[in-house]
Amino acid sequence: MTSFEIYREADPVTTKEIRDVAPTHYVLKIESFSLFAKNNKEKYESNEFEAGGYKWKLILYPNGDKSRNGEDHISIYLAVSGTSAFQSGGAIHVAVSFSLYDQVRDRYLTEQGRVTRLHVLKAQWGVPRYIPLKFFTDPSNGYLVDDTCVFGVEVFVVKSSGVGERVRMLEESTPYTYEWKTSRLSSSEDESRYSDMFTVGVYKWKVYMRPRGDSNNRGKNLSMFLWLYNTEDLASNEKVNVRFVIRLKSQNNVVLRQPEVVTTWFSRSIPIYSWPSFMPLKMVRESVKDDPCVIEVEITVVGTASKLA
Repeated sequence: MTSFEIYREADPVTTKEIRDVAPTHYVLKIESFSLFAKNNKEKYESNEFEAGGYKWKLILYPNGDKSRNGEDHISIYLAVSGTSAFQSGGAIHVAVSFSLYDQVRDRYLTEQGRVTRLHVLKAQWGVPRYIPLKFFTDPSNGYLVDDTCVFGVEVFVVKSSGVGERVRMLEESTPYTYEWKTSRLSSSEDESRYSDMFTVGVYKWKVYMRPRGDSNNRGKNLSMFLWLYNTEDLASNEKVNVRFVIRLKSQNNVVLRQPEVVTTWFSRSIPIYSWPSFMPLKMVRESVKDDPCVIEVEITVVGTASKLA
């Protein structure tokens, strides 16, 4: 039976693995391990070390922490050094990984804990039944060789950056339809045309077009754009989710061009959605014979997102 298999029924709040990488933050090498028992040394506290901006100690019970049902096992804990870390009722959220070096196979038996919360009333976390002493002391397993063993610990402090986002999706939103009448589209030499501003909810919009195409579609396609016009009223991290479609219609209400419905986010940094190839100019000249024609926008505000305060 391998060392990994022994831990199948271990504490469900931890996970085990065999790995080649040495522990990052602290290593404790013990020589003459058997003298702990001979000298009735119940536990050993390491020197202080720093990780994640805090000071810690590694605590080892060579013959088990009997107060935590650790008989016949090695017990191992990580403890916050001192109480200054918990000033004003603070807490530390931390994920701890303990390692035991296999000197025969040159690898580490590692036990990783879930993120836990340490505070003034709970200043340490560990594994009371880390490894059975019978298994640990068998030299063929590689953990205690010539009465020498090596333990290690990694400490990953979880700190909130204060960055987050609040998303609000609207249950029922009524589509808003805006019509923009424009003349002589098929023969236009205008660089750009802009609709009047229209309002949907608290957001102001404009439609604009390039009748002869944008820079990449010059002389080939009619280019169309939807523009969130009042982005200066948005917070720096605010954005609005919108579902919309733009149709080109004759004055007799015949739809000449309707691309697929689009759902996307608008913000200060992305205020415009574009259809560079909205309609080939050849098709515009063939289809748009009535004057004026109608640009119809159907738009629905689906939701909003902003920085989480």
